[in-house]
Amino acid sequence: MPPRRWKLWSLPRPALLYVLGVDVVAVIITTLAVSSSISGARGVTRSEWLAFGVLTAASVLHLESARGIERRREMAANTSPYTNLKSLWVFAGLLLLPLSLVVALVVISYSYSWIRVYGRTIAHRKVFSACTFILASAAGAAALRAGGLLTEPRVPTGPWSLLVVLAAATTWWLVNFALVIGAILLSSPDATARGALGDLADQLVVVAGLGLGVAVAGLQASYPWVVPILMVTVLTLHRDLLLPQFQRAAGTDVKTGLATSAYWANAVPAELARAQALRSTVGLLMLDLDKFKEINDTYGHPAGDEALRAAGDCIRAEVRQGDLVARVGGDELAVLLPGASENELLEVAGRIRDRLSALSVSVETTTATSAVITGVPASIGAAVYPDVADTMDQLILAADNALLTAKRDGRNRIVTARPGITNRADEPTHDQHQ
Repeated sequence: MPPRRWKLWSLPRPALLYVLGVDVVAVIITTLAVSSSISGARGVTRSEWLAFGVLTAASVLHLESARGIERRREMAANTSPYTNLKSLWVFAGLLLLPLSLVVALVVISYSYSWIRVYGRTIAHRKVFSACTFILASAAGAAALRAGGLLTEPRVPTGPWSLLVVLAAATTWWLVNFALVIGAILLSSPDATARGALGDLADQLVVVAGLGLGVAVAGLQASYPWVVPILMVTVLTLHRDLLLPQFQRAAGTDVKTGLATSAYWANAVPAELARAQALRSTVGLLMLDLDKFKEINDTYGHPAGDEALRAAGDCIRAEVRQGDLVARVGGDELAVLLPGASENELLEVAGRIRDRLSALSVSVETTTATSAVITGVPASIGAAVYPDVADTMDQLILAADNALLTAKRDGRNRIVTARPGITNRADEPTHDQHQ
């Protein structure tokens, strides 16, 4: 792809400057680290090259064995930090290797991930992620030196060195996490700080990786032949640590990052049973993107996929914490709102409709040119359990009937279901699709 068509340039200006700034700092750190290794009196020792080879091979093997789960997990991490266990090998390298080889390990790890794990994706994100690792490693190395651990290997051998290594690990995590959060907030002006932080429990994966990195470094420094045995443990723990995220990812639609129809079909009856036990309510919105077929016919299906993903992002930005947004058909989406009253349901629906009507999406057309789609309006059907339904099928049918009424009455409307009938919740509005 020609440089002028890189997705990097579509970032908001503050995000673009931020990303480029982080990249430039990482390049400067890399240059200084390599220069220091070349001009240093000690240079890189044979044992350090051996440790570098072991960590590189282990990192590649780890990525290859887990690439299926990692590919699906990344799709689920759309507007929150994507956690992974690369930190394990990078932090182990930080304790065993000069910074220049740590940088090389990061570059190799992310290059291999890009080719084998992520596939075709937005390149600047992977470059930025690698740069955050380089900056975090430089900060961690500074913490180690500040604590008096000046030469490699810098594994803990007593209480003080253990505290220094823990401080370096904390520094590494904080720098990497903060850089990623900054990029998310600047790239998505509508993102909230709470949403950008994601589920903090997911950060336990990174913490576990840093802890395992210390163990790997200690074994590599003293008993290197034990490291291959530890690899089996690492791969097993990877599966266990990421099981909750893998379950979420398995229920994630690869095109939109929303829940799949299968996940949705299991979530609705479970939420209704919970509402029945608590004598609570469940709100349901069924959405159909008006004239979405025209986008596919005019600009091509890849452009339609981009517009669909952008629409999903808009909907997720307007729902509450804990609400579930799913893709239940080609261009049909659904939102499950536990505990929502009718007024709350219609308030959320109104925000979604207004935001979709004002949505602007830059897409690549089938003729290899760029186009801007302005407005992706939607018809919305709303229903509340137990006001209009006693079962999952009845609730979905009520919302579907309301959706059909909205489409029949002119589209880009919200219609709420009543027991036995449907009732328009708003006055007619004109289509805003362009």
